[in-house]
Amino acid sequence: MPEGAKPDKTAQGIVIILISVLMMAFTDAVVKYVSADLTVWQIFFARSLFAIPILLMICRMTGARLHLQTAKWTLLRSVLLILTWLAFYASLPVLSLSVAAVAVYTNPIITALLSAVLIGEPVSRRQWGGVFIGFLGVIAILRPGTDAFSWFTILPLMGAAFYSLAMILTRSKCREEGPLTLALALHGSFLITGLLATLVLFLIGLGAETKAAFPFLIGDWVSMNTSTWSLMAFLGLLSALFFVGVARAYQIAPPSIIATFDYAYLVSAAVWGFLFFAETPDIWTICGMILITSAGLLVAVPASKKAAPQEADAA
Repeated sequence: MPEGAKPDKTAQGIVIILISVLMMAFTDAVVKYVSADLTVWQIFFARSLFAIPILLMICRMTGARLHLQTAKWTLLRSVLLILTWLAFYASLPVLSLSVAAVAVYTNPIITALLSAVLIGEPVSRRQWGGVFIGFLGVIAILRPGTDAFSWFTILPLMGAAFYSLAMILTRSKCREEGPLTLALALHGSFLITGLLATLVLFLIGLGAETKAAFPFLIGDWVSMNTSTWSLMAFLGLLSALFFVGVARAYQIAPPSIIATFDYAYLVSAAVWGFLFFAETPDIWTICGMILITSAGLLVAVPASKKAAPQEADAA
């Protein structure tokens, strides 16, 4: 453990990530539900418009101090997470929630590998085996070369890569930042991104046919009634709690372990996909889900315990 680093709280991190991803699965189901009516930029803006005051209220209630110590890394983390949700949300109008969820949840495998490359965590043969099994799971879901393949599935896979980079950054460069500070920085970035993208689209003035091709990404701002604003307020509450939880979980526990328990999202996404949209994963998607989950469990097994005595001394 580096000098001055805090000891891990793995059990606490696991509980936090489980609660967080269960909330976010519901949020993503709602986003898919409203994607036919609102643009992604409108959702970014409206959701964060409510999330920010909720986070400030939590700060006041808990007495947490908002002190940004690593501005450039926090900003980069926010950009990576915005790209994550942009790529994932852009796929939702086309893909089923369960397929998009399984594709984006290749991120635990990517996270473990990037942890090895970027912050020096070793990768064992068992973990390389997990990577191979995870690759087979991705193939089972994507089925390239068949009628079932959709290029839109690439979007949540890109989101998985961005998310993994953000989580590695959270642990390696933003570990001393308060989770509320990170969540506020992220929602502030969402708010600004939503406004700027909407303004740019307005100034460009795309034609009606072009907008109709991808209304969720380049459509016009839609007037929202009281019920829609209320829904955005609810999403803002869930998102505020989720982003605080994720930031905290990855700060206090090893990324490879926390990433594995992210898989609770898959079960929840499948349930909400069925309840909201009557989606039933086919046999290949179920097989891919099993393979990717198994791969994540293999990847999460520590490769070596050589560093344990040093960590105990440092603690």
